[in-house]
Amino acid sequence: MTKRENLLAMLRGEPFEEVPVEFSLCPALEETYREKTGGTVPYAEYFGMPWGHIGDIKIPFDESKYAPYHPNLKKGGTIDLWGVAHEPGSREAMHMTYMRCPLKNAETLEELEAYPYPDFSVGDASHQKREVEEIHARGLAAVGNMQCTVWETSWYLRGMENLMADMMCDPEMAAYVFDKVTEQAIIRAQSFAKAGADILYLGDDIGMQHTPMMSMELYREWLFPRLKKVIDAARAVKSDIVVFYHSCGFVTPFIPSLIEAGVDVLNPIQSECMDFKEIYEQYGQQIAFHGTIGTQTTMPFASPEEVMQTVHRNLDIAVQGKGKGLMVAPTHLLEPEVPWENILAYVEACRSYRPKF
Repeated sequence: MTKRENLLAMLRGEPFEEVPVEFSLCPALEETYREKTGGTVPYAEYFGMPWGHIGDIKIPFDESKYAPYHPNLKKGGTIDLWGVAHEPGSREAMHMTYMRCPLKNAETLEELEAYPYPDFSVGDASHQKREVEEIHARGLAAVGNMQCTVWETSWYLRGMENLMADMMCDPEMAAYVFDKVTEQAIIRAQSFAKAGADILYLGDDIGMQHTPMMSMELYREWLFPRLKKVIDAARAVKSDIVVFYHSCGFVTPFIPSLIEAGVDVLNPIQSECMDFKEIYEQYGQQIAFHGTIGTQTTMPFASPEEVMQTVHRNLDIAVQGKGKGLMVAPTHLLEPEVPWENILAYVEACRSYRPKF
């Protein structure tokens, strides 16, 4: 099996030959990787990760259009494609930035309508099919990454408190922002699908540490139908595209809705607030999982032996459950406090696991 074939088989709950290794490193740990290994190749290649990422649609970007929305942008601040500004944080915040929401002060629908939203329909996607072919030639799965799909991009524009208030008190304002973002998400999703992506990686953080971020009523009214539109649009182009969905935090109550929307794989199953065994027993016949190894607990503070035990235990839950698969991985970006030895223990745990089908 190629790494691509192995990964897709695992996610479907079919026999697989090896457990894929997958994680993301913060800049400080990337430096540690280079120091420890000599780092002549990207760490994803060094550790043999099973996928490669396709570039997004390329669109013209004129930062000056967004300057009026950020008159007091601090030195070192940047503005992204959506016009959201990011200012560097404190030394202690490291790679975290302070976000400036360009529509935070908008009070009328006309102000929302006047905003220069990006338009991916006029962009250049000519590179995507070639990139998919190159990724496949290396035996890897091709991924189109579209996290911050609907909810997060919308509140990045409007501000979270304002958007939540709009959802409850000014639905016309909320609908306008959500629909503009969803329209662009559909264009991007269909472009990835047309290029032949194996995986469409969507996501919006809808959970907090121990509770959902919003009520089920608000979720079903505002986010569920728009997420489903994006997934349906991609599947209209490529029916077998595998849809991953990321949300940090406690999202157990949303799982039935995510399955209904068409999500195939849920990430990350944050172990500090979600019980993987319990969730797998309830939903493992309907949906696969990616993650489960806590980055607030296990990865930074467990011993290497405990890391290996946790990886093997969670893999056993999925394999013995005989449902969909588990792509076992840390639940989030690995931060500076994670010991290098624990990263190696995770890798060794994946490579040493022998499933009993």
